[in-house]
Amino acid sequence: MNIILMGPPGAGKGTQAQMLVKVFGIPHISTGDMFRDAIKQGTELGAKAKAVMDAGRLVPDDITIGIVRERLAAEDCTPGFLLDGFPRTIPQADALGEILTGLGRRLDAAVDIEVPGRELIDRMAGRRICRQCGAAYNLQYNIPQQADRCDQCGGELYQRSDDREETVINRLKVYTEQTEPLLTYYQQRGLLITVNGNQDMERVGRDICDCLIKLD
Repeated sequence: MNIILMGPPGAGKGTQAQMLVKVFGIPHISTGDMFRDAIKQGTELGAKAKAVMDAGRLVPDDITIGIVRERLAAEDCTPGFLLDGFPRTIPQADALGEILTGLGRRLDAAVDIEVPGRELIDRMAGRRICRQCGAAYNLQYNIPQQADRCDQCGGELYQRSDDREETVINRLKVYTEQTEPLLTYYQQRGLLITVNGNQDMERVGRDICDCLIKLD
């Protein structure tokens, strides 16, 4: 099963990715994972990506696409893959199609987890992270026993700068501008599956699996 996982920040992609990996036995591949793997493997493209990242610049498409090509050709992707964070643009989507054609494969589905904007803002603005162990909480859904302390280790809880409401609103705006053309792109190709992400995470997971199993 070859899947793209889409959805705005705060939609729960990480949680659903963990579930899909277990159900379908495929690797979860994020943009960051691909870069780190290419750098660790010491590939030519990995070295180029490291130089760009060390300089604080965005990795250009030609390097990113090359690293995706390397990663999807790896043996552990033979049963399929779950791509997260790529593609982000129409040119990247076109490139992914060409990569898969070259590998003699095809994309099975682009799954979009849809959540209302106000709900996303509340979710992310309520997130708190433990400085010590990294455990995550939410002041609405996963409330710590003490407002500023981790239940697991007693470490201090803090709000990440990119979870502040004004930052979240801007992140969602950027995501919408980037992603709406991609949703149309995959819808026109009959590959888009839209799932209601404004439910408990178990129900969202069941809905995604039900849709994907029907494709087999």
